[in-house]
Formats: sequence, C-alpha cells, structure tokens
Amino acid sequence: MKSKAIFNWSSGKDSSLALFKILQEDQYEIVSLLTSVNQEFQRISMHGVHVSLLEKQAESLGFPLIKMELPKEPSMEEYRTIMDQTMSRVKAMGVTASVFGDIFLEDLRRYREEQLKVIGMEAIFPLWKQNTTYLIHEFIDLGFKTIITCVNEMYLDKSFAGRIIDKDFLRDLPEQVDPCGENGEFHTFTFDGPVFKEPVCFDIGDTVKKTYPKPKTSSDDAEGEYVFWFCDLKLKEENL
Repeated sequence: MKSKAIFNWSSGKDSSLALFKILQEDQYEIVSLLTSVNQEFQRISMHGVHVSLLEKQAESLGFPLIKMELPKEPSMEEYRTIMDQTMSRVKAMGVTASVFGDIFLEDLRRYREEQLKVIGMEAIFPLWKQNTTYLIHEFIDLGFKTIITCVNEMYLDKSFAGRIIDKDFLRDLPEQVDPCGENGEFHTFTFDGPVFKEPVCFDIGDTVKKTYPKPKTSSDDAEGEYVFWFCDLKLKEENL
C-alpha cells in the first residue's frame, strides 16, 4: 500500500516537474494539493496568480485542492495557528508525507523538515540538489508550458514578465540568474504539460509594478525597497 501524501503546490514550474516525478515514482498516493493564498486578494503569494486559475489547474490535474488562506501580512503567531489548523485537517486524511518542489535552499528544507517532524510527517523533495540547467531543459523537453508571472527587478527587467519559458528565454537570461529562478529571480504559472488533462486557458492582462520595503539589518540601516513586476493572468471567459 502506498503512503498518502499532500503536495505543496505553488502553481509554477518546479511544482509541476516535482509532481511529474513523484507520480512517475509511484510510491505515494497524492490525496490533495495544498496552496497558500492571500486572503485579501485571493492570489497565490509572490506568484500573483488568481485563485480562479489555481482552481482550474487543480481541476485539470485531477486532484482536490486545499487553499490555506493567510492575512495580507500575517504575524508569526497567526501563520502558525492557520498552519496548525490546516495540517490537522491533512493529518485526519491519513497523510504521512508532504511533497515540495524545492531544489537547493538548505534553510528552507531544514525548516520544512523540522516543522513536519513535530507532527510525525516526513518531507519529500523530488528535485533536491539536481542541476537546475538540466531540470529546466527536462521541463521544456517533457512538453510543459509555463509563463513568467513575476520578476524581481534586482535580477530581471519588466520585459521578462509575461514571457513563456522556452529555449529563447533561457538564452536571454543574464548569466547570474538561475535558470529555474531558485533564488527568487522569477515565478511562474504552468498551464500545460504531461500531468495536465487539458491546458488551462487564460488571457494576459497588464504588467503591474509593486514595491515592498526591505527589512533593516544591523549592518545596513538604510531604507530601501524591493521592486517586482507582476504579469496579470485572467481565466478565459469560456472557462468560467
């Protein structure tokens, strides 16, 4: 009997490829997708993807969806309370493992493992420590299709928002940018590929600039801000 697992779904390329690999391995039964959503804006944090597209993704993937709705700026206490409530619901489904699309962020992996260990669950990382250049080419060659929904202006300019990841996109990336955006350079929305029953159809809206204050550190008290460009995607009317 396969162990039951929850899949932490971001809507982007790393999640899509990790889901493909975990399904190929056939060691776990994925009982549901789990996605954190901004409660006020009904969008996936950082990816900027509206829940209508997220729900259409889940429908095409053929999995139930659990949306963990978070306040706009949750305190650590609020976050933990909501997370505890969500994971209690997940545990009640007989889930013993949680799958992530992380590739090489050691601190994040350690945090996930520690939090899950407390409730007796294990963390699974199908893409862990794999070469990101190889992974993104594998992603494209498998037939996945994904669009850039958010770019960090510190690494990429506005023109990259709304682009499809293909070989031309990879050639245009600055040398210092990870091809999978693993350092937060960009975020994506995957709308087709081998794990989808049918493509998720959408229209491309405006590209919007948003700024966020940089946290102050003891070594640098200068004020500043992070600049991100979001490409808004809208579910096609015939899908509503």
